[in-house]
Amino acid sequence: MAAVEDKQSGSFDDSYPLVPLRDVVIFPSMATAILVGRQPSVNAVERAIESDRILVVATQKKAAVNDPDPDDLYDVGCIVRIGLFFRLPDGTIKVMLEGLSRVRILEFVERENYVGVRVEPLETSDKRTREIEALTRRVESLFTDYVRINQRVPNEVLQVLHSVEDRDTMADSIAAHLLIRNDVKQRLLETEDLEERLMLLSRILNEELQILEVEKDIDEKVSNQVQKSQKELFLHEKMKAIKRELGQGDEYDSFLELKRKIRKAGMTKEAQKVAKRELERLQMMSPMTPEATVVRNYIDTLASLPWKKRTKDNLDLEQVKKQLDDDHYGLEKVKERVLEFLSVVKLVGNLKGPILCFVGPPGVGKTSLGHSIADAIGRKFIRVSLGGTRDEAEIRGHRRTYIGSMPGRIIQSIRKAGTRNPVFMLDEIDKLGADFRGDPAAALLEVLDPDQNRHFSDHYLEVDFDVSEVLFITTANVTYTIPPALLDRMEVIRLPGYLLHEKIAIGQKFLLPKQMKAHGIEVGQLRISTTTLQEIIQRYTREAGVRNLERELASICRKVAKKLATGKATKAVRITKRSLESYLGIPKYSKSEIDEALSVGVATGLAWTESGGEILNIEANLMPGKGELTLTGQLGEVMQESAKIALSFARNKARLLELKNDFFSTVDVHVHVPEGAIPKDGPSAGVAITTALVSAFFDIPVRRDLAMTGEVTLRGRVLPVGGINEKSVAALRAGVKKLLLPKQNEKNIKELPDEVKKNMKIITVETMDDVFAHALSKKLDWGVEHRRRIGGFFGDETPSKPAH
Repeated sequence: MAAVEDKQSGSFDDSYPLVPLRDVVIFPSMATAILVGRQPSVNAVERAIESDRILVVATQKKAAVNDPDPDDLYDVGCIVRIGLFFRLPDGTIKVMLEGLSRVRILEFVERENYVGVRVEPLETSDKRTREIEALTRRVESLFTDYVRINQRVPNEVLQVLHSVEDRDTMADSIAAHLLIRNDVKQRLLETEDLEERLMLLSRILNEELQILEVEKDIDEKVSNQVQKSQKELFLHEKMKAIKRELGQGDEYDSFLELKRKIRKAGMTKEAQKVAKRELERLQMMSPMTPEATVVRNYIDTLASLPWKKRTKDNLDLEQVKKQLDDDHYGLEKVKERVLEFLSVVKLVGNLKGPILCFVGPPGVGKTSLGHSIADAIGRKFIRVSLGGTRDEAEIRGHRRTYIGSMPGRIIQSIRKAGTRNPVFMLDEIDKLGADFRGDPAAALLEVLDPDQNRHFSDHYLEVDFDVSEVLFITTANVTYTIPPALLDRMEVIRLPGYLLHEKIAIGQKFLLPKQMKAHGIEVGQLRISTTTLQEIIQRYTREAGVRNLERELASICRKVAKKLATGKATKAVRITKRSLESYLGIPKYSKSEIDEALSVGVATGLAWTESGGEILNIEANLMPGKGELTLTGQLGEVMQESAKIALSFARNKARLLELKNDFFSTVDVHVHVPEGAIPKDGPSAGVAITTALVSAFFDIPVRRDLAMTGEVTLRGRVLPVGGINEKSVAALRAGVKKLLLPKQNEKNIKELPDEVKKNMKIITVETMDDVFAHALSKKLDWGVEHRRRIGGFFGDETPSKPAH
């Protein structure tokens, strides 16, 4: 300390070079060697060597921090003197440091290439009180026991300690040799009062001695267990030899293999207990009995499940987003949900797997999206198709009392994946069936419930297996066939049909390169322009997805491959709109699905089916008759009711006219929805049917560039319907310019694709009068002209006045 006091004149005003320490706490009177490698620390050591070899060391709060700030360091450190030092070839310096005294850091001073500190000393005293003397003897006694039990502390330390008379120095020496955490050592360094420090040392030594005693007991038990294991090994080898003489050697080897599998499987306590019990049963059985085969298969199934094996998630969100974008065009909602899930996993560290349900028409990429998600986040992918599944045992497995019993498809698939956190796709969940063998949908309630699937019980296993870390993804075309209780457990994400520009982009970026590669066509040998691709989409396909588009492109690739293989094409084949018919034949569809000519009694409705949105051309016709209503086109019960409500509303409106009292009893009404082979149902065609009837009654054509959807009431109110996104996409695809939606569906307009909102005028309506104002080609007048028209339809120019 003399050199230090001379330099500072007793004031500690000058700054000292600072060296932060990662994993060591240096005490006064302690000598230790450290390696200095960080450049600011090397510069500080160099500076101290050039002057008086005095510097300050302070321990970092977190050893992993490479460039510590003042907040990363404890504010109590130690002034040290540099003894021997060696410069190593890699630029680091190995120095021997001797602790001089405790100091508190007051201020950090930025120097040219290192950090300095101004400090104040922490004064300690060596009072000779009875309490200190008693504590000193207690600490010495405890430390002697500590060194005796802990083999990592050399006995020479005790000899050095007995030669130390200064109590303060003795306490620091003991603290320096304790094998404890740095934060505990730092507390000892920061404790100025000797009595308090000795008391703290006494508590720490007591705790360490208790831990060492426990470790000693454990070591003795392990040693005894090793001796027992060696004895068992000897006996097993002897038994093995005896069984080999009896011709049962292979069976014994199989038994030992099962025992090893159970030990390494990492099962839960419950499962391990069951497996060991079954193994003991197996050992007592004759290997030739059928029961032995059942038990052996059961144990093997238990031991081969991934009880603790899991894959590490790729939490690089930018990389995951890039891979999802590379694999699929659009589908922003789905991608955003996956990134949200990974973000929470990154922040929390663990999360129950969500239950996602992708709902959309065929061909929009629901199944392939699941595979892409698994690849992006680095998980295994499993797919199970549920279409047509009617047996509950397919999900939960069969009980072992049955011959040929096996686990359900959930457990089998997880076993095959070899990891407890795969991406598990349950495909076509809307096509589950049910019969006398049970209801698979009811069995899925436990699997797809995040609060229950931690304890999923398979009938075959009869022990709980945790599937809460599995990322379940289900797919469906519609949701109304899914039981409400099952649907409530899933987060539904709807995938609408693709728009024209999206199909073009998908065709160019994904489908065409894929088909060219599949047919052996190199890049540059086949060229299809954007306009040609648009022609294929509009004239040869009519779908919400792109599955038929891929088939048409495959057909083109086959014909081009034939030309290349036979030598008929020696350079790049260019497909144009003119040459398209020679590859795909006559176009299957016209560019527009609606008739541009004005028609009376024909209205354009919209439907939402499993295949996406569809256009419905609803026709109504009047003819002399007996007041009957005829409905054709395979209409379901709900749609038939909509037609009856529409007729009742139209008749109620017609009462405002001066018609004969028997008018509606002398006219038949026929409503037909074309494509009669396809069943149709639902209330959303009510507005279109009502419009077609009113158009027919009053001989007013309906605008053909307009489509409508909505349920209608007897009072003429227009009620909201579902599938607005899919219906609007279908309307745009059909060439519709104006779309009528229920007023209560106004909230859905914000979610419509930008192209739909840009290319179609969307109008919301509350009543049928609003619909008539936009849909009919001229304003509906309840006056004389139409009364004359209806009266004259049956040869009576002067209709009677209505009865009041």
